[in-house]
Amino acid sequence: MSSTRFPTVVDDVTVRLIAAVVLVIGIIALAASQWWLYAVLAVDFSLRAALGPSASPIALLVQRWIRPTVAAAKRPTPGPPKRFAATIGAVLTVAATALWLVSLATGSSVAAAWVVSIGVVMVVFPALESVLGICVGCILFSGLMRVGLVPEEICLDCADITRRRAGQTVG
Repeated sequence: MSSTRFPTVVDDVTVRLIAAVVLVIGIIALAASQWWLYAVLAVDFSLRAALGPSASPIALLVQRWIRPTVAAAKRPTPGPPKRFAATIGAVLTVAATALWLVSLATGSSVAAAWVVSIGVVMVVFPALESVLGICVGCILFSGLMRVGLVPEEICLDCADITRRRAGQTVG
């Protein structure tokens, strides 16, 4: 796995553990009004989306310290939808960070309300992924593939589910 590109296949167990860490940070940010934590998440999501999990501090923490303690076997899953999901996380947390800074600078209650709204999403989405294995970004990615906005070549395993059933994951 190169630090300059997102892997074509990732371990779903690791992805769900990363989502669990993001969930904990999101809950703390929301419950304690620690909006600066969205800046931390924005950096992490941006690095993960742009350079892959090997550039993400949260992914590295999970890969080195948490995943080795989990006995579950690796479950390969296509990487491109997970990269898309990380991009959504980056966009949302960058927006939350910008709105937090606006609310600090201007005292805007509207900006603060938007930070809270994004904060709720940043709890719900990682909760769905970590607890139920439902990746909202992956669902959106699939929909974009169906309507032709994401070419099949981006993720052959996503385009042809029979490849996954047959265990023929492309690398």
